[in-house]
Amino acid sequence: MPATSTRATSHGRQVRRTVKAITAPGWVAFPGAAQVAQIRRTRTIKGRKQVEVVYVICSLPMTEAPPATIAAWIQGHWGIENRLHWVRDVTFDEDRHQLRAGHGPQVMATLRNVAISLHRLAGQTCIAAALRHHARDSRRPITLLTTA
Repeated sequence: MPATSTRATSHGRQVRRTVKAITAPGWVAFPGAAQVAQIRRTRTIKGRKQVEVVYVICSLPMTEAPPATIAAWIQGHWGIENRLHWVRDVTFDEDRHQLRAGHGPQVMATLRNVAISLHRLAGQTCIAAALRHHARDSRRPITLLTTA
């Protein structure tokens, strides 16, 4: 069973990630399944260990997607989660939004994504600070739209 393991230390915690993969057994009733991987995350924060085990199904065989590649994809997914969804959840407080009818929720989500993208294209790294900056002067958002 091929495996890969990485260690990281940041934000006052130590994290060890281990990915093990096997060829998908016949009883896995998932169309196109080529392999099954187990991801074990062991986090140590202030001497306390937390273990999380997650299983993923991949449609690529191990020759094309070895455990190290799967680990990189999963890390990349969390980068997206932290970079986009966290901004939507925290900065825009999207979870408490009250619009529920018709196409309204999709339209608002699209507008939020456009705002985030425009600020990132303009070189902003902190979306909350960029929103505050543009809220102070009604001409700034227009300038951002016409120059981005």
